[in-house]
Amino acid sequence: MSSSIHEECGVFGVFNNGDASRLTYLGLYALQHRGQESAGIASSDGSRIVFHRGMGLVSQVFNRPAIFDDLPGKSAIGHNRYSTAGSSTNTNAQPLVIDFKAGQLAAAHNGNLVNARSLRAEMEEDGSIFTTTTDSEVILHLVARSKHHTMDTMILDALSRVKGAYSVLFMTKEALYGARDPRGVRPLILGKAGESYFLSSETCAFDLIGATMVREIEPGEMVRITADGVTSYRIPVFGNIGGPAHCVFEFIYFSRPDSYVFGTNVDKVRRKLGRQLAREYPTPDADLVMGIPDSATTAALGYSEESGIRFDIGLIRNHYVGRTFIQPAQHGRDFGVRIKFNTVKGVLKGKKIVIVDDSVVRGTTMRKIVALLKTAEPGEIHLRISSPPVLCPCFYGIDMPTTDELIGASKATDEIRDYLGVNSLGYLSIDGMLSVVPGPRENFCAACFNGRYPMPVAEDERRAAALNAKS
Repeated sequence: MSSSIHEECGVFGVFNNGDASRLTYLGLYALQHRGQESAGIASSDGSRIVFHRGMGLVSQVFNRPAIFDDLPGKSAIGHNRYSTAGSSTNTNAQPLVIDFKAGQLAAAHNGNLVNARSLRAEMEEDGSIFTTTTDSEVILHLVARSKHHTMDTMILDALSRVKGAYSVLFMTKEALYGARDPRGVRPLILGKAGESYFLSSETCAFDLIGATMVREIEPGEMVRITADGVTSYRIPVFGNIGGPAHCVFEFIYFSRPDSYVFGTNVDKVRRKLGRQLAREYPTPDADLVMGIPDSATTAALGYSEESGIRFDIGLIRNHYVGRTFIQPAQHGRDFGVRIKFNTVKGVLKGKKIVIVDDSVVRGTTMRKIVALLKTAEPGEIHLRISSPPVLCPCFYGIDMPTTDELIGASKATDEIRDYLGVNSLGYLSIDGMLSVVPGPRENFCAACFNGRYPMPVAEDERRAAALNAKS
């Protein structure tokens, strides 16, 4: 993805396994693409909950085997974070752990709440003290303030008050919980291996640890996992909230192609996106099709299969680039792109090439990639995007720029083509995109493409999101 839409969060949980914290570490490793800012694990040995978390990649935060000796127990939850709400600080790393009248409770949350700001203001007015700027802490405060008397009903009560997108894990000393918002915006999946249970944002984490998928947690469902097995609850809702609103960007970019989410394999949908793109924007006399690695590779393969134009590798990605690097003070060369990608000159020189990418948001990174590709002296460059133009910000868990920063909202396609410096540009249509998703198209949220938000967003939340995106 050649832009500033960043990975959202990933959550992973284990119940009834003697290697719970180590398995959670492996699960987070598989979900690293969903968040590279911070990572953390909380574990329970049945008598207390302990945690370790910090800034950086999973391997940077859990960089010593001895850390796992301090995370004992047969239950654990973990979290990878990329900030979509709240600042980038160690304080905001998850899981969050509280100790209140019902005991210890840990939480790890993926998504954004659209009423977090108003709920927080209400609770602060009543004297609540917040230590982070995350939506997740809002949920924990609601649990702690609930007038109900069991952990099950307290959590359900809290979730009934929040609005927006959440796939959230809770852990007590004796139980593991997983819940999805009533519209099912973000994925959450139940797995099992032997007598152990697992909860994950994506099934690719199950593959790594040898677990098998049982089922997806339903929209509006909470499960409690204890020694007695899995118990299902419905989250209380008020009024007609509408049907599912799965985030279509999970298929376009977020989820790994080897994962299963929203009822199907991601690879299957991503290839269909590429095939549909080839039907809508063919380039019949092109010499080769290439994808921007790695998120667009599968869509590029679909474009190649449908068009009959051979697929080739025109860019090599350096997978060992960290979150930061030292850039020499040399003007006129963008080391940010060059340290991540390099061209295969023998493949590209003199060729009419089709580049497939999953999205263009601001357009600045794609412009630099095109400039890099031109150093290999291709004959022509034709850019194809396996999603529609991004026109609107997201309020449900995607760190997306404000409208005035979105190139698709401010420029026509031919203007974007000229800005990027390509011979032609084609975006997949909204109808084409929704024609390949599993089930009814109305079950998917495409608000970033069409502005039709499935859940109302208060004006103060919009302003807060705009300020966060610019900070």
